[in-house]
Amino acid sequence: MEQRARAARRVRGWWLDAVLSVLLWNLTSAQLRYSISEEVKEGTLVGNIAKDLGLDKSTLRDRKYRIVSSSADPLFYVNQNDGLLYVHRKIDREEICERTSTCVINLKTVLENPLEVHYVGVDVQDINDHEPSFPEKEITLEISESVLPGVRIPLKASRDPDAGVFSIQQYKLSQNDFFRLEVKDKGEDGKIPILIVQKSLDRETATSHSLVLTALDGGKPPKFGEMNINVKVLDVNDNVPAFSQETYSVMLNENVPVGTTIIRVNATDSDEGPNGVVVYSFSNSVSHRLLNLFDINPSTGEITVKGSIDYEDKSRYEIEIQASDRGLAPLSTQKSVIITVTDVNDNAPEIEVTSFSSYVPENSRPGSTVALISVNDLDSGLNGKVILSISEDVPFVLSPSQQDKMFSLVTKSPLDREKQQLYDVIIVAKDAGHPQLSSEKTINVRVSDVNDNSPEFAQSPYTFYVTEANEPGVSLFSVKAFDADDNENAQISYHIVKDGHGDNKMALFFNINSENGEIISLKSFDFEVMKTFQFHVVASDSGSPSLSSNVTVNVFILDQNDNPPVILYPLSSNGSAEGVEEIPRNVDAGHLVTKVRAYDPDIGYNGWLLFSLQEVSDHSLFNLDRYTGQIKTLRPFTETDEAEHKLVILVKDNGNVSLSATATVIVKVVEPKEAFAASDVKSSTKADEDNDVTFYLMITLASVSALFLISIIVLIAMQCSKSTDYTSKYLPEPNYDGTLCHSIQYRSGDKRYMLVGPRMSIGSTIVPGSHANTLVLPDRRGVSTEINSVWTCRIRLTEGSTQGCV
Repeated sequence: MEQRARAARRVRGWWLDAVLSVLLWNLTSAQLRYSISEEVKEGTLVGNIAKDLGLDKSTLRDRKYRIVSSSADPLFYVNQNDGLLYVHRKIDREEICERTSTCVINLKTVLENPLEVHYVGVDVQDINDHEPSFPEKEITLEISESVLPGVRIPLKASRDPDAGVFSIQQYKLSQNDFFRLEVKDKGEDGKIPILIVQKSLDRETATSHSLVLTALDGGKPPKFGEMNINVKVLDVNDNVPAFSQETYSVMLNENVPVGTTIIRVNATDSDEGPNGVVVYSFSNSVSHRLLNLFDINPSTGEITVKGSIDYEDKSRYEIEIQASDRGLAPLSTQKSVIITVTDVNDNAPEIEVTSFSSYVPENSRPGSTVALISVNDLDSGLNGKVILSISEDVPFVLSPSQQDKMFSLVTKSPLDREKQQLYDVIIVAKDAGHPQLSSEKTINVRVSDVNDNSPEFAQSPYTFYVTEANEPGVSLFSVKAFDADDNENAQISYHIVKDGHGDNKMALFFNINSENGEIISLKSFDFEVMKTFQFHVVASDSGSPSLSSNVTVNVFILDQNDNPPVILYPLSSNGSAEGVEEIPRNVDAGHLVTKVRAYDPDIGYNGWLLFSLQEVSDHSLFNLDRYTGQIKTLRPFTETDEAEHKLVILVKDNGNVSLSATATVIVKVVEPKEAFAASDVKSSTKADEDNDVTFYLMITLASVSALFLISIIVLIAMQCSKSTDYTSKYLPEPNYDGTLCHSIQYRSGDKRYMLVGPRMSIGSTIVPGSHANTLVLPDRRGVSTEINSVWTCRIRLTEGSTQGCV
């Protein structure tokens, strides 16, 4: 607009000057016209005004010539003497004739005295002293890449102060493929260049174009001026973001920490500015579950782990990501990222017992199935390969099944519940990963009972000692059997075999508690009638079929002191005896007067008799051996001694409650002749008595001998049936003094024992409370095991003989 206003003012100025010049030339009659070129040097002669006006020199001598008015006075001056017109200073036509194309300088000159006015015009001719110039050396044009070919873009015209042919005659545009130049002639405004788009622009191909516009004038050679045109192609969002790879695939270990970078995708957009700024995101097709596992950085395209990655949950993920630009109408493109999860050995094998028989019969055959076991490992490859094993100290083995990862737990050897009824089978599963993971499971296998064991008695045979004169109906002893089986197979009931045959006849006199084995006697026993017997007890379990076993019960009757001593001499029928003995007065000290003979049906202490003088007329004459019952004189008789002496002899046993009997012996002291006669009579009498006594003693001896033999046999059997720890050791006693007819010494525990008759050896002691003839001897060998045995001792008493122990 400003250029147009300036051009309009220039046109109006030229028009006024032209009008004034015409008026001035019309008003003046005299007229001179000169022509010079601009840029001439100072002092250059323009013309001879005086001559051209026809003035002679004489006229000029008296009259002075000068220029009186001119807008360009400083440009010229006139020599007053000769009227020559000179250039006063260098003339620049473009300076003085800026508004007109024709440059004429009008001078008003006068000739003095008389005053004469002349008008002189100087035409200043243009020379090509200026080159074209553009208002700007360089301009930038912004053209959208979306413009269509044919779009016209006017450019600023070049300026050249010269006129005419020396003004701008043409424009030229540098060679290019996208633009051409069109010049429009505006007349007085000159030629206007117009830039025309002749081919579609693509910013992605070329973001800018550099053009050179050249203006040429008509000089020869022409002068020119140039202007650089930078065409900046404005971006249009016409390109979608493009990913740098065709496919994105990555391997990812499971259990990686949250925040781990998986991959970085990259997309570029050929557009510019916001149209070329790429933003990354997950596409709308991505599930909410994946959004909880993964995250993407919208600026960098880094995909990171957001949640827990578990190979066993999923081994492959395909995530569709989207790259969008920031244009007003954003363009986007999608690409799939495939994430393959690599397995890590993070799962221990799992053992599952799918079928299990908690109870296995002990009679199961080898190979019987106990349990079905499945094993699984969620890992893959070697990490998921499982090796199964069990503890070696069990009678079971694992057998692979036809189905994969299935095993059978089967028996490998016979079972015996009585040896072991519970097995803790430890199943260990190990994978082949690194590091190796394992797990174990314990199966409690119980062996169920089968009735394969008969009851077993705690002892076999049983030996019991029953005191005679027991109370009928009272429990005497009990047997106990054990069954290694279980439950009803181990429930034992007892009964006594009562067949009444042979040695089992005494079973009729006993009852047994079927539940606890307590045995009750139905009668009272007498040691003197029966000393030992046996019967059989059967123990049966409740299994099906029932199993049983029997045991022999040996019963020994223990003697009680229930019989008083029986005096055989002197003879007596009421427990007391009286005899008369005659001895010569001339006997020496130690003479055997007589011997009191007695026996006790009891045994042991109960049958061990001691003799004592309960009453004697003269203690200095007679002595009674307390063990043998022999009465001997202590000194010879004197004439002052009485002729008759009464000796009351007390015979008692050694029972806890001692029983006794008394005998009276009348000793008559006679002269030697009378003694011999009386001796003959007495001998015949004693022979008869001895015959009767011998008969009874033989019966007693036979009974005692039989009982003794039976006792020895039973004792030997008992010792053989017991372990060596309980076996008695019999030792001969070399220091035995020989006063007993039979004796057996033995060791038991830390004591030594001697089985004796009615007389003890010197240095022996009696075990208090014993019912047997058992003496404890001083130990000369050390400690041994003690046993309790009963020995029967019988006394054989005959006149003039020593006691006998059988």
